Amino acid sequence: MYRIAVGEGSPEGTNSAYVFPDQGVVIDPGPPSDIAWQHLRNGLKDVSLQLNDLHTIFVSHWHIDHIGLAPRLADLTNATIFMHEADVPLAAEYKVERERRIKRDTRHLKRWGVPEDVTQSVQDHDTPSPFPDQVPVQALSNGDQVAGFEVVHTPGHTRGHAAFATNEQIFVGDAVLPTYTPNIGGSDTRTKRPLETYRQTLNRLQTREGRAYPGHGTEVSLRSRINEIIAHHEKRSERVLTVVQRDEPVTPWDVARILFGEMSGIHIKMGAGEAAAHLTALSECGCLRRIDDNPQTFTSIN
Repeated sequence: MYRIAVGEGSPEGTNSAYVFPDQGVVIDPGPPSDIAWQHLRNGLKDVSLQLNDLHTIFVSHWHIDHIGLAPRLADLTNATIFMHEADVPLAAEYKVERERRIKRDTRHLKRWGVPEDVTQSVQDHDTPSPFPDQVPVQALSNGDQVAGFEVVHTPGHTRGHAAFATNEQIFVGDAVLPTYTPNIGGSDTRTKRPLETYRQTLNRLQTREGRAYPGHGTEVSLRSRINEIIAHHEKRSERVLTVVQRDEPVTPWDVARILFGEMSGIHIKMGAGEAAAHLTALSECGCLRRIDDNPQTFTSIN
């Protein structure tokens, strides 16, 4: 296995494409930029993977920094793109599903109490990516075996996030990152209970053996990093609970502004979504009470 650093980096770190020359497999080829494409092509050449020997492209989730180069690579090699079935539509029908996603995101932003002018700024920053309107994608389910890899459904960051595992390695995409905690709530507004869903994913991944490789950065100690992420969310929930008890009633937007300060562009959606995920989990466990749903408003239990 070889790691190729692709793209110019992001807050999470440079994207990681993983290449298996003997199996003809690439995992998460990277963002749809010319620089990332050059990095990927140079990396494939360096590891002596002939393009006509590439037949399988795994993508961990629908976010453009992971799937962006998949269509270009598939067109060049005739390889098949594989994703978990829950994320397939956002890639396979990009143009149509992008429009649906923006409408869905807008509904959630309003529900989270984000002001109309701020919601409009999120829409203004949500520009189309250089990605085909339609892309052939093969759907996978949890437990499927393809090209020597097991598909492991790891939802939370997105509804159809997947990891790909061998006996000795697991490629976890954005489910577990070495320095950042993956966003939940705003990163895929289709997910109904994002924090609880993500916690279940982390618990499932803790049982896996072998080395873990994330979608950004290099090898990560899976169990110890998961423990750190679990502790992070426990502390965040405690912080959210304190904010509600002090400032009640509050909306997710109220809480997000306290947790994350000034936000712009996509970070507005990410921040409000993360706050909403924690508020929802706290209300479901009986620590908070939801008193309204449009916008969502929470208060403490008296």
